[in-house]
Amino acid sequence: MNIEHLKLFVRIAATQNISLAGQELGLSPAVSSAHIHKLEDSLGVRLVHRTTRKVSLTEEGESFLPHAVEVLSSVEAARGAVGAGSSTPTGTLRISAPASFGRLHITPALSEFLSQYPELHADFRYSDSIIDLVEGGFDVAIRDAQLKDSTLVARKLASDKRIICAAPSYLAKHGTPKTPQELYQHQCLNLMGLENWTFETPSGQVTIKTEGRFRSDNGDAIRDATVDGLGLSLNSTWSAYQQLLSGDLVQVLADYPLVSDAAIWAVYPSSRLIAPKVRAFIDFFAQYYGETPYWDKQLAGQGERMSD
Repeated sequence: MNIEHLKLFVRIAATQNISLAGQELGLSPAVSSAHIHKLEDSLGVRLVHRTTRKVSLTEEGESFLPHAVEVLSSVEAARGAVGAGSSTPTGTLRISAPASFGRLHITPALSEFLSQYPELHADFRYSDSIIDLVEGGFDVAIRDAQLKDSTLVARKLASDKRIICAAPSYLAKHGTPKTPQELYQHQCLNLMGLENWTFETPSGQVTIKTEGRFRSDNGDAIRDATVDGLGLSLNSTWSAYQQLLSGDLVQVLADYPLVSDAAIWAVYPSSRLIAPKVRAFIDFFAQYYGETPYWDKQLAGQGERMSD
C-alpha cells in the first residue's frame, strides 16, 4: 500500500475535493485521481463518491479513514524514532483550538515554539466548534471539556479555574451577592450549556440554575457583556484574567468556590507511536503553561499585593 496514496486520501476526506487535496501535496488533478483509483484498486472497494462539485467518503471510506490516519501517524513516528537525537520534528503540524484560548494563549507562544523547531510548519484552525480530528486531518486538538471519544488520547496542559465575575459598575448599582442563593436576585449572563452553577458551601454543594436577559455561545461575548455591566457571569480565569488585573472585573462569591474539574487538554488520535511533531507541541505547551498557569500566577500576585 502506497503511503503517498494514503496521505492523499486523508486530505481528500478533510477537503472533500480531490484537486485541492492534491494541490496541498503538490499533485496535479489528473495524478491525484489516478492515485485514488490505484488505492481503491488495491483495496478492492470504492472509497469516495465523486460528483462535479465535491467528493464524499463511501461507507467503506469512512471505515478505512481512521486506519489510514493511524498508519500515517505510525510511519511518521517511526521515521522520527530512527533519527531520534539527531533530527528535529519536521512537516506541517495541524492544530484545532478554541478561538479565544488560541488567540490569548497559543499564538503569543508560537514564535518561541517554532524557533525551537525550524523545520516545522504550523497550520492552525481557531474555532469554538468541536472538530473531528480524523475527518479534519488534524494532528492535535485543544479542548476545555472532558474527553468522551475513546479513540482519542488526552493529556492535560493546564488547569481551567472558573470563577464568578462582575463589573464594579454593576455591583455599585445592584449590590454584591453574599451567598449563591442571592444569585436568584441578580442578572446572570449565561454561556450556553453552563446555566447551572454548582458551589461548595459549608453545608455541601449547592446548584443554582441561573437566569438573565442575555446568553451566548461565545465566551468572549459573555465576558465583554459582564465588563459592560449587564450582570454576573461564570468565567475561566484564562479568559478574564486581563480584565481582573485591570479592575474592569472583580471576583464575587470567592468564599464559595465553583465545583468544576475543567482543564485544558491536548487530544490526538490513539496510536502506539506518537509523531515527533505532536510530542514536541504537547511537551512545549505543557511546560509553557506549567502546573500553575501564568494567568493564575498573575492573579495570585495581584491578590498578595492588595493584601499588603
